[in-house]
Amino acid sequence: MSIVFAALGYLVAVIYHFYPSPFWLLFLLIAIQMRLICNLFDGMVAIEGGKLTPVGELFNDVPDRIADPIFILAAGLIAVCPFAMTLAWVAALLSILTAYVRVLGVSMGCPANFEGPMAKQHRMALLTITSLILLVSQSFSLWTEYFIYTMDVALATIIAGTLLTNWRRLKTIYRVKSQQSDSLTEGYHG
Repeated sequence: MSIVFAALGYLVAVIYHFYPSPFWLLFLLIAIQMRLICNLFDGMVAIEGGKLTPVGELFNDVPDRIADPIFILAAGLIAVCPFAMTLAWVAALLSILTAYVRVLGVSMGCPANFEGPMAKQHRMALLTITSLILLVSQSFSLWTEYFIYTMDVALATIIAGTLLTNWRRLKTIYRVKSQQSDSLTEGYHG
């Protein structure tokens, strides 16, 4: 369902791109929140409800890797600078890389690393806050000239934040693996 809500959010962004109205931003906000609720319920049912299965991680992780980039690309349609879609594509690809680095660490025997500053929940929170700022600004004609590039700034923030997040996660993987290597070496010589 999170993919369905992401697709609806993207459709709303396409409509907003051609017919800008705060009305469409409200629907984008709802779509983002519904996507997050789907993710929350998925985890609650699996863990709290005792419904964990061997393939559950597929149904937990794969939809996230599809839904998040769709919302980020939707943000590119709302942004106004000439290279907004380029920003959106870079941000979307970096968001996928962030998850890949986390999964790579786990596959190498490291604990799952969800640190930010621009993990999934941070990206979705930023898109939510940015959409809300644009909604209020446009609905009440408040400082619209100052907020016109708000979504562009949000995309640039996602790019900078995901670069830092990936760096931190890779550094953590390296540190954990180095410590494991050092303890193996000490055990061999001891």
